[in-house]
Amino acid sequence: MNNQAIKPKGKRFFLTFIVILLLGCLTLTLSLSTALSDEGFSDIDQSYTNNIPISYHSEYNIGFFGLEKFHYFDSKKYGRIHGMLNNQGLDTHAFIEAKKIDKNTLLLHHTPTYLDSLSLSGELARITELNFLRFLPSKLVTHIILKPKLYQTGGSIMAALAALEHGWAINLGGGFHHASEAHGEGFCALADIGLIIKYLRSTQKIQKAMIIDLDAHQGNGHELDFFEDKDVYIFDIYNKDIYPGEHFLKAAINKKVELPTGSGDEIFKKTFTTAIDQAFSEFNADIIIYIAGSDILQGDPLGRLNISSETLIQRDELVFKYALDSKTPIVMLLGGGYQKSNAAIIAKSITNLIEKYKLLDNTAKQQ
Repeated sequence: MNNQAIKPKGKRFFLTFIVILLLGCLTLTLSLSTALSDEGFSDIDQSYTNNIPISYHSEYNIGFFGLEKFHYFDSKKYGRIHGMLNNQGLDTHAFIEAKKIDKNTLLLHHTPTYLDSLSLSGELARITELNFLRFLPSKLVTHIILKPKLYQTGGSIMAALAALEHGWAINLGGGFHHASEAHGEGFCALADIGLIIKYLRSTQKIQKAMIIDLDAHQGNGHELDFFEDKDVYIFDIYNKDIYPGEHFLKAAINKKVELPTGSGDEIFKKTFTTAIDQAFSEFNADIIIYIAGSDILQGDPLGRLNISSETLIQRDELVFKYALDSKTPIVMLLGGGYQKSNAAIIAKSITNLIEKYKLLDNTAKQQ
C-alpha cells in the first residue's frame, strides 16, 4: 500500500479522535453526575418476592461513542443477554432493576483512599489496561468505565438479597474477582463478591459463605480479602498458566483445581465433578456466590481452556443442583468472558437452569 492511501486514513483517524474529545467535552459541559454518591441505593428491608430474581440495568453496558464495536471484547454483552432472555419468553419487566451502589455501602468493604482514587483517569486506565484513558478528563472516564461497574455492583447486592428470599438469583453482570478492598486490576474496579459478604454480614443475614469461582482466572481479589476468614470457603478452578498467577494467595483456596492451557471438556468435567462433591461435603454455607465466568469457552483469547458451550451449560447445571439439593441460596454472577458469541450461550444456560429446575415455579410458590 502506498503513502497516498495511508494519509487519508491517518487523517480520518485523527479527525475521529478529535470528534471523540469534543464529544467528551460536550458531555462534561452537560454536567455529568458524580459517579460515587453518598445516597443509599437500596432499602435493606425491600422484598423481591414479586420479582423474577434476575437483576439488570441498561447502565451495565460500556460504550465509547461506538468505538467499542471494533474491540473483540463485547462490552455490551449484558444488554444482549437481557434481550435474548426477553426473546426466549422471560418476562424481563419482572426482573430486578439494579441501582447504582452508593459510597457508604462501598465503604463496608473498600478503603476510603482506594475509593477516592477511582475518580482519577490514571487509576481507571491502570485497572482496565486501556492506557489512552489517562489522557481523557477524569469525569468522562468515570462516567464511561466506573458508572457501569457501580450499577453492576448494586445489582450483585440486590441479587444476593433476592437469593435469600427465592433460593436463587442471577445478576447479569458482576463477578469482579480481581478487585480487593484496597486494590483493583484485571478490569475489576469494585469487589462486589467481598461486598456481598460484608453487606449481608452487617445486616445479620448470613455469616458463612461459599465462593465458587469457575472463571478461567484465579480469583486473587476475594482470596486476598478472605485469606484468614474461616467462615468463607473458596472453591476455585482456573487456568494455572495465565494471569494473575498469585502463588501466595493459593493458600487461601480451600478447594483448588489448577488446569493447564487447552484442557478441554473431558479434563474439566472430570476434575470439576470430583471437586464440587468434595467442597459441599466439607462446608455448609448460608449463601453461595457463584462466579460463572464464560472465559473458559473455546476461542477465548484470555482464558484458553477450550471448553465447549455444552460443557459450560452442564457446569452451571451442576452448581445449581448442589445448591438446590442442599437448600443453600445461590447468587450467580457472570464474571469474565467477552467474545461476541458468549451472550447467546449465557442466555441459553440461564434459560436451561430455569426450565430444568423449574425455578420460576419454585419462585411462584414463595409469593
